[in-house]
Amino acid sequence: MGEQLKKRLLPGKRQIIKMLMLAAKIAVGSSIAIYVAELLELQFSASAGIVTLLTLVTTKRGTIKLSIARFVTFAVVVLFSWITFIPFRSEWLAFGIFIFLTVLMCQASGWMATLSVNAVIGTHFLTTLDFSPSFFLNEFLLVFIGSAIAFVLNLFHHNRSQKEHLREQMVYIEEQMQLILGETAAYLSDKPMQINVWDHICRLEERIHEYIRESYEYQENSFRSDPGYYIDYFEMRMDQCKVLYHLHSELRRLRTMPDQARLVADYMLYMTDYVLELNVPEPQLRRLKEIFSDMEKEPLPTNAEEFEHRALLYHILMDMEDFLLVKKQFVDARFPEKAEHVEEEMD
Repeated sequence: MGEQLKKRLLPGKRQIIKMLMLAAKIAVGSSIAIYVAELLELQFSASAGIVTLLTLVTTKRGTIKLSIARFVTFAVVVLFSWITFIPFRSEWLAFGIFIFLTVLMCQASGWMATLSVNAVIGTHFLTTLDFSPSFFLNEFLLVFIGSAIAFVLNLFHHNRSQKEHLREQMVYIEEQMQLILGETAAYLSDKPMQINVWDHICRLEERIHEYIRESYEYQENSFRSDPGYYIDYFEMRMDQCKVLYHLHSELRRLRTMPDQARLVADYMLYMTDYVLELNVPEPQLRRLKEIFSDMEKEPLPTNAEEFEHRALLYHILMDMEDFLLVKKQFVDARFPEKAEHVEEEMD
């Protein structure tokens, strides 16, 4: 119970640490950007800190993409400033037209994330009406300094601990699925259940959603090869969780346990040992086919209730087959050589 409570509290603790780290990076990065801009005696030096702030909220890959977009759109923003602020005497009218053009440009290019900084740069040109090369360089350096400092600080990301956390949660999910299968087998064997399986599946599904989100974050903050493995893994477990959800719905329709339920329960207990990351489920699929074959040899149902219950058991077994096929697709896609090796051994 203590270990389960610890794991339940872990996501909240990690979230607080992430918030503190991000807040510290933004504060330090923005301060450094302003300091560097002041050393270079740039006008509107505080804007360099704003650029850093707005860039640091992204991931490593996002920082690179956003910085490139800022530089590309910068020249366009200067052009929009020149064609709107010079001809119009009314500042509010000129700025309205400028924002209209800038928003259209950002939307068309898919770079809406650059809008806030572009608007800030526009206000500088509106305030000074200075389109000289020196002021152009001033504005470019503000964007460059802010983006560069954000990029450097985003290199310092807790990738190693995040990866370890994801690995720990992979083991946790496997343990929970083993628990669910074991409790389901107990139900089919008319034994008392220790947990509410339905609630347990729902909670597990919520946790997997969170792990998928963390996996995407890890992918965007990693330059290593194939960081998307964890996304594929947790999405595979999410699909299996949905199968368990459907399987449990079938179980709730069983009013009495037919004799064949013990056969299905034994198979589920057997399955608990193989809910592992790298297990190739070919042997489990073959054993499942044998169970289907054995059930077909059983005497036919004698009444409607027996027929309904036998059909429900077939559906439960088909759910187990879907559960294994989801894993097989994952292994085939990620470790084709491992899957082929197991198939050769079995042949």
